[in-house]
Amino acid sequence: MPEKQARKPLTEIAFASLDLLPSVHEGLAGAGFTHCTPIQALTLPPALHGRDVAGQAQTGTGKTAAFLLVIFQRLLSKPSADSGRHPRALVLAPTRELALQIHKDALLLGSETGLRFGLAYGGVDYDKQRTAIEQGVDVLIGTPGRIIDYFKQHVFNLDHIEVMVLDEADRMFDLGFIKDIRYVLRRLPPLDRRQSLMFSATLGQRVLELAYEHMNEPELLKVETDHVTADNVRQTVYYPANKEKLPLLVKILRGIGEDVAGGGRVMVFANTRAATDLVERTLNANGIHAAAMSGQVPQKKRQTLLKGFHDGEIPVLVATDVAARGLHIPDVTHVINFDLPQDAEDYVHRIGRTARLGAAGEAISFACENYAFHLPEIEKYIGYQIPMGEADAESLPRIERAAPAPKRAHREDDRRPSSGGSRGGGRSGSSRSGGGRSGSSRSGSSRSGGGRSGGEGSSGGRRPGGEQKPAESAAGEGADKPRGRRRRRKPQTQSGA
Repeated sequence: MPEKQARKPLTEIAFASLDLLPSVHEGLAGAGFTHCTPIQALTLPPALHGRDVAGQAQTGTGKTAAFLLVIFQRLLSKPSADSGRHPRALVLAPTRELALQIHKDALLLGSETGLRFGLAYGGVDYDKQRTAIEQGVDVLIGTPGRIIDYFKQHVFNLDHIEVMVLDEADRMFDLGFIKDIRYVLRRLPPLDRRQSLMFSATLGQRVLELAYEHMNEPELLKVETDHVTADNVRQTVYYPANKEKLPLLVKILRGIGEDVAGGGRVMVFANTRAATDLVERTLNANGIHAAAMSGQVPQKKRQTLLKGFHDGEIPVLVATDVAARGLHIPDVTHVINFDLPQDAEDYVHRIGRTARLGAAGEAISFACENYAFHLPEIEKYIGYQIPMGEADAESLPRIERAAPAPKRAHREDDRRPSSGGSRGGGRSGSSRSGGGRSGSSRSGSSRSGGGRSGGEGSSGGRRPGGEQKPAESAAGEGADKPRGRRRRRKPQTQSGA
């Protein structure tokens, strides 16, 4: 794979200089696009000539416009003899939010092309989406699961696909979609009859293997600075004790209040659902309007929260990595890692949500007792040491305790120790993860609060991804109880005999 590098934050290449059809130029002008970003400047020349491309670029660098322009140009240059009911281009995205954003961009940039854009993603509008696709689309955009669902029901076929786009390929692996991706790719026309474009924040070995297997000698393009993180993101790391994390977070958010009041937005990342809930309740108890979003939040509520955050009604969004993947929100001025991620690539993804398209941003991380050991790996990955921030414990504010969690959550937490025995309690007390960090403030105030706090800690203490475990634990408890009752009834039956 030949490799090209672009290191300038912006380019002087005008879209007007590219050999694009008039309707495509009209869409660009209507969107206010005049010059290429680095990924566009690298992608468009080979891709417009039909080459397969595997591009490395962070979210927010303009890669969506790059592959949409390629799709428009190809489909309009070669009108299909087919009736048009089946899609001619397929775009796969890892999350519904990313699929929605791509569809929105397609409608904007393709407003003068006459192409029809379909959308397929899980959670809502099943029949509505199906009907729209059955009526015929030229470009189908969606998530793997819903795309495969409709495909298996013969809502459309893949025989006419001329352009295949796989966006955020690394996240497809992270979210466990790789089998679905291979299922789709193996049902596309042969490589010599289609063009394939792949984009990823990182081009690791597994992504490159996928490119070699399912693309036709793709050209490898990388857009990066000397570091894998944006140069215009100011990074700082603090070393708080567990019990200092929440007071420090409150202090920092109060200190950047003017930025938030001016339209800025703050994303706070935690590693577990329990931690996001605790942070949200603590911030609201201390006069900072915040909302939490985890992978368990229902789709309608999720959309409401995102709209509130996008519109500035909710200045602080607290999220897990799973919940935040694929989100495209402008004007994120600060990213705070309440918990350091366990994976260095996740750190890059997190802080990449600020400083998009040349804007300045700030990334603040807490290297606490539970997660500080991930910092060396992160610094090795990004290529330099993150500057250290200073915050004396005496300067931290006294904060209001978080409002109690919903009663339902308390009942689940109260049952969990009886199901898990002393081992569950041991995990909470040992503060291997959520118990230490989520319950740190409560631990500092009193361990007796740890009856409930520790319960939440045990939920949060099962390492990232553990946000699904409470449901599994609850199911296990339900299964245990009938067995207990049967054991008590057996002696009565025998004695009665």
